[in-house]
Amino acid sequence: MTTYGILLFDTAEELDFAGPWEVLTTSSDLRDGADTTVLIAERTDPVRCAKGMRVLPDHTLDDHPPLDVLLVPGGSGAREIEPHNRRITTWIAERSARSAWVAGVCTGVFLLHAAGPAQGRRVATHWQYEEALAARGDVTVVRDARYVVDGNLLTSQGVSAGIDSTLWLVGHLHGRDHARSVRRALQYDPAPPYLADEPLV
Repeated sequence: MTTYGILLFDTAEELDFAGPWEVLTTSSDLRDGADTTVLIAERTDPVRCAKGMRVLPDHTLDDHPPLDVLLVPGGSGAREIEPHNRRITTWIAERSARSAWVAGVCTGVFLLHAAGPAQGRRVATHWQYEEALAARGDVTVVRDARYVVDGNLLTSQGVSAGIDSTLWLVGHLHGRDHARSVRRALQYDPAPPYLADEPLV
Protein backbone atom coordinates (compact mmCIF):
# COMPACT_ATOMS: atom_id res chain seq x y z
CA MET A 1 0.00 0.00 0.00
CA THR A 2 1.23 3.46 -0.91
CA THR A 3 -0.11 6.65 0.65
CA TYR A 4 0.20 9.77 -1.47
CA GLY A 5 -0.24 13.21 0.09
CA ILE A 6 -0.88 16.27 -2.07
CA LEU A 7 -0.35 19.65 -0.42
CA LEU A 8 -2.93 22.34 -1.18
CA PHE A 9 -2.65 26.08 -0.52
CA ASP A 10 -4.38 29.22 -1.75
CA THR A 11 -3.55 29.96 -5.43
CA ALA A 12 -2.25 26.44 -6.08
CA GLU A 13 -2.46 25.76 -9.82
CA GLU A 14 -5.39 23.42 -10.42
CA LEU A 15 -3.89 21.06 -13.00
CA ASP A 16 -0.64 20.84 -11.03
CA PHE A 17 -2.44 18.71 -8.46
CA ALA A 18 -5.57 17.53 -10.31
CA GLY A 19 -3.52 15.86 -13.07
CA PRO A 20 -1.32 13.89 -10.65
CA TRP A 21 -4.38 13.15 -8.47
CA GLU A 22 -6.07 11.55 -11.49
CA VAL A 23 -2.98 9.44 -12.20
CA LEU A 24 -2.60 8.34 -8.58
CA THR A 25 -6.26 7.50 -7.99
CA THR A 26 -6.49 5.62 -11.29
CA SER A 27 -3.35 3.72 -10.33
CA SER A 28 -5.01 2.74 -7.06
CA ASP A 29 -8.20 1.66 -8.85
CA LEU A 30 -6.15 -0.65 -11.06
CA ARG A 31 -4.52 -2.05 -7.92
CA ASP A 32 -7.93 -2.89 -6.39
CA GLY A 33 -7.85 0.16 -4.15
CA ALA A 34 -4.49 -0.70 -2.61
CA ASP A 35 -3.31 2.90 -2.44
CA THR A 36 -4.63 6.08 -0.85
CA THR A 37 -4.39 9.65 -2.12
CA VAL A 38 -5.21 12.49 0.28
CA LEU A 39 -5.40 16.26 -0.08
CA ILE A 40 -3.76 18.15 2.78
CA ALA A 41 -4.01 21.85 3.64
CA GLU A 42 -3.20 24.13 6.53
CA ARG A 43 -6.87 24.44 7.52
CA THR A 44 -10.12 22.55 6.99
CA ASP A 45 -11.62 25.43 4.99
CA PRO A 46 -11.97 25.13 1.21
CA VAL A 47 -8.80 26.14 -0.63
CA ARG A 48 -9.27 28.69 -3.42
CA CYS A 49 -6.94 27.76 -6.26
CA ALA A 50 -5.29 29.86 -8.94
CA LYS A 51 -8.19 29.91 -11.40
CA GLY A 52 -10.92 30.06 -8.79
CA MET A 53 -11.64 26.39 -8.15
CA ARG A 54 -12.41 25.70 -4.51
CA VAL A 55 -11.25 22.36 -3.10
CA LEU A 56 -12.05 20.81 0.25
CA PRO A 57 -8.98 19.11 1.79
CA ASP A 58 -9.19 15.66 3.36
CA HIS A 59 -6.77 16.47 6.17
CA THR A 60 -4.88 19.30 7.81
CA LEU A 61 -1.14 19.54 8.39
CA ASP A 62 -1.68 18.14 11.87
CA ASP A 63 -4.15 15.39 10.98
CA HIS A 64 -3.13 13.09 8.15
CA PRO A 65 -1.85 9.54 7.74
CA PRO A 66 1.86 8.80 7.32
CA LEU A 67 2.91 9.61 3.76
CA ASP A 68 5.01 7.52 1.43
CA VAL A 69 4.95 10.24 -1.23
CA LEU A 70 4.57 13.99 -0.78
CA LEU A 71 3.56 16.05 -3.83
CA VAL A 72 3.72 19.85 -3.90
CA PRO A 73 2.00 21.72 -6.76
CA GLY A 74 2.93 25.13 -8.08
CA GLY A 75 1.09 28.42 -8.25
CA SER A 76 1.77 31.96 -7.14
CA GLY A 77 1.54 30.90 -3.50
CA ALA A 78 4.46 28.56 -4.05
CA ARG A 79 6.61 31.15 -5.83
CA GLU A 80 6.35 33.88 -3.21
CA ILE A 81 9.69 33.68 -1.46
CA GLU A 82 9.22 36.46 1.13
CA PRO A 83 7.54 35.66 3.31
CA HIS A 84 6.95 31.98 2.85
CA ASN A 85 4.51 30.48 5.28
CA ARG A 86 6.90 29.14 7.91
CA ARG A 87 4.38 26.60 9.14
CA ILE A 88 4.04 25.08 5.68
CA THR A 89 7.77 25.03 4.91
CA THR A 90 8.49 23.45 8.30
CA TRP A 91 5.82 20.84 7.61
CA ILE A 92 7.28 20.12 4.16
CA ALA A 93 10.75 19.69 5.64
CA GLU A 94 9.48 17.29 8.30
CA ARG A 95 7.29 15.26 5.94
CA SER A 96 10.02 15.08 3.30
CA ALA A 97 12.42 13.56 5.79
CA ARG A 98 9.91 10.79 6.48
CA SER A 99 8.66 10.16 2.93
CA ALA A 100 10.16 7.76 0.41
CA TRP A 101 9.53 10.22 -2.43
CA VAL A 102 9.06 13.98 -2.70
CA ALA A 103 7.60 15.47 -5.88
CA GLY A 104 7.20 19.03 -7.07
CA VAL A 105 5.14 20.12 -10.06
CA CYS A 106 5.86 23.35 -11.91
CA THR A 107 6.78 26.08 -9.40
CA GLY A 108 6.08 23.80 -6.45
CA VAL A 109 9.86 23.37 -6.46
CA PHE A 110 10.13 26.92 -5.05
CA LEU A 111 8.40 25.70 -1.89
CA LEU A 112 10.61 22.60 -1.85
CA HIS A 113 13.65 24.85 -2.17
CA ALA A 114 12.49 27.15 0.62
CA ALA A 115 11.79 24.13 2.84
CA GLY A 116 15.10 22.44 2.04
CA PRO A 117 14.48 19.26 0.03
CA ALA A 118 15.37 20.86 -3.33
CA GLN A 119 18.52 22.60 -2.11
CA GLY A 120 21.66 21.26 -3.74
CA ARG A 121 19.61 19.17 -6.17
CA ARG A 122 18.92 19.01 -9.92
CA VAL A 123 15.36 20.15 -10.61
CA ALA A 124 12.90 21.17 -13.31
CA THR A 125 10.32 23.95 -13.21
CA HIS A 126 8.13 26.03 -15.53
CA TRP A 127 10.19 27.71 -18.23
CA GLN A 128 9.05 31.19 -17.20
CA TYR A 129 10.54 30.75 -13.72
CA GLU A 130 13.81 28.95 -14.43
CA GLU A 131 15.92 32.08 -14.01
CA ALA A 132 14.14 33.11 -10.82
CA LEU A 133 14.68 29.68 -9.33
CA ALA A 134 18.35 29.57 -10.33
CA ALA A 135 18.79 32.98 -8.70
CA ARG A 136 17.78 31.49 -5.33
CA GLY A 137 21.10 29.62 -5.35
CA ASP A 138 22.09 26.15 -4.20
CA VAL A 139 20.08 24.47 -6.96
CA THR A 140 20.74 23.27 -10.52
CA VAL A 141 17.86 24.01 -12.88
CA VAL A 142 17.65 21.52 -15.76
CA ARG A 143 16.08 23.38 -18.66
CA ASP A 144 15.66 20.68 -21.29
CA ALA A 145 13.90 17.88 -19.42
CA ARG A 146 10.16 17.50 -18.86
CA TYR A 147 10.87 16.00 -15.46
CA VAL A 148 14.00 15.36 -13.41
CA VAL A 149 14.79 12.63 -10.88
CA ASP A 150 17.52 13.37 -8.34
CA GLY A 151 17.65 10.74 -5.62
CA ASN A 152 14.17 10.60 -4.12
CA LEU A 153 13.24 14.04 -5.46
CA LEU A 154 11.04 14.22 -8.58
CA THR A 155 10.33 17.61 -10.16
CA SER A 156 8.66 18.56 -13.41
CA GLN A 157 8.16 21.47 -15.75
CA GLY A 158 4.86 23.30 -15.96
CA VAL A 159 1.31 22.06 -15.39
CA SER A 160 0.77 19.09 -17.73
CA ALA A 161 4.32 17.82 -17.14
CA GLY A 162 3.08 16.84 -13.70
CA ILE A 163 1.03 14.11 -15.34
CA ASP A 164 4.12 12.75 -17.08
CA SER A 165 6.22 12.78 -13.93
CA THR A 166 3.48 11.10 -11.90
CA LEU A 167 3.13 8.38 -14.53
CA TRP A 168 6.88 7.82 -14.22
CA LEU A 169 6.52 7.58 -10.45
CA VAL A 170 3.74 4.96 -10.47
CA GLY A 171 5.78 3.04 -13.03
CA HIS A 172 8.82 3.19 -10.79
CA LEU A 173 6.82 2.06 -7.76
CA HIS A 174 4.56 -0.53 -9.36
CA GLY A 175 6.12 -1.40 -12.72
CA ARG A 176 6.13 -0.07 -16.26
CA ASP A 177 3.27 -2.31 -17.37
CA HIS A 178 1.13 -0.89 -14.58
CA ALA A 179 1.99 2.68 -15.65
CA ARG A 180 1.04 1.78 -19.22
CA SER A 181 -2.30 0.49 -17.95
CA VAL A 182 -2.86 3.75 -16.06
CA ARG A 183 -2.06 5.75 -19.17
CA ARG A 184 -4.47 3.65 -21.23
CA ALA A 185 -7.22 3.97 -18.63
CA LEU A 186 -6.81 7.75 -18.73
CA GLN A 187 -6.59 7.67 -22.53
CA TYR A 188 -3.59 9.94 -22.04
CA ASP A 189 -2.12 10.31 -25.52
CA PRO A 190 -1.44 14.02 -26.00
CA ALA A 191 -1.93 15.36 -29.50
CA PRO A 192 -2.36 19.14 -29.12
CA PRO A 193 -3.88 20.86 -32.16
CA TYR A 194 -1.62 23.93 -31.90
CA LEU A 195 2.02 23.39 -31.01
CA ALA A 196 3.81 26.20 -29.20
CA ASP A 197 6.76 26.14 -31.63
CA GLU A 198 4.71 26.08 -34.83
CA PRO A 199 5.17 29.17 -37.04
CA LEU A 200 2.19 31.51 -37.16
CA VAL A 201 0.62 31.93 -40.60
